[in-house]
Amino acid sequence: MEPLTHKSNSPHIEWNESYYFCFADPKTNIRGMTRVGFKPNKSEGMSFLFLFLPDGTAAGYQTTETISSYGNPLKVGDMTHESNSDNTWKFSFTGSMIIVEDPKHFPKVINKPELIKKIVDVELHLDFHPLNEVYEYSKYMTPESRELGKKSGDEHWEQIATVSGTITVDGNTYELDQILGQRDHTYGIRDWTGVGNWLYYVVWFNRNLAINPAAIIADDGRLSIGGFMFKDGVNIPLKTINIVEQSFESDGIFPKTSLLEITDWNDEKHSLKGSVGSILPIPFKDPDGNKSVLIQAFGEYELDGISGGYGTFETLRKIH
Repeated sequence: MEPLTHKSNSPHIEWNESYYFCFADPKTNIRGMTRVGFKPNKSEGMSFLFLFLPDGTAAGYQTTETISSYGNPLKVGDMTHESNSDNTWKFSFTGSMIIVEDPKHFPKVINKPELIKKIVDVELHLDFHPLNEVYEYSKYMTPESRELGKKSGDEHWEQIATVSGTITVDGNTYELDQILGQRDHTYGIRDWTGVGNWLYYVVWFNRNLAINPAAIIADDGRLSIGGFMFKDGVNIPLKTINIVEQSFESDGIFPKTSLLEITDWNDEKHSLKGSVGSILPIPFKDPDGNKSVLIQAFGEYELDGISGGYGTFETLRKIH
């Protein structure tokens, strides 16, 4: 496994180290993602947990706290990411979450509490058993891609796993039995409002096939490209990504569909089609008033004519 923590290599106040985990269960139709992050130069920790529930509603939790140092277990508020000595992980949450009828309304509840359907007790205990060797993005990125990619961090590790455990929401317990999930780990200066657009898809088909394309699109059209395909036990880096099409709702923010042409390190070409499901937006605003929206969502995918893919459909959009 990669080193769990790193010392800040920059005095920038927004330097952060971030840990992310997502999962989806086609059987129960419960899906979720969580992040814990630390900004040691400002003694700040943050965490979130979002659950997309089978009835179409969403449960959400976010917190920011004063934290002077961090280590294993990685804990902010009620959310814990814990690394074990055998390279497995445990993700735990015990606390309260708000339920919203429409996930798109989640960021509005701070000003419109009437959008909260109810507040419920939630317990989450999930065990993460890796399927592949950890993949680090920057090793296979071009110098130009790596430089532009620094807007989302200096180094970026990914790992796919089977996930088992239980999630209890308002007294309803969901049993997860060796479903697919993925974690990522990044550090550096993440410029949430300085990027015009990015996409990050975590897509699973089965235990032998998954793909994780990521791209930052600069305002001048330049691309920073990263990611990998996991096929038959092997991590295959992605060499190029051509964004053939991205469609959005009329606001230009909420995504609808995507079509990518991808060339991997073996010079094999692939076509990845995606369509988004429920959307949960997270707005950002910097001290200068620049705004962006990070879309947390899940989608359905087709790779080279193979249907049945599913996973995250994340985009970041700058508001002009």
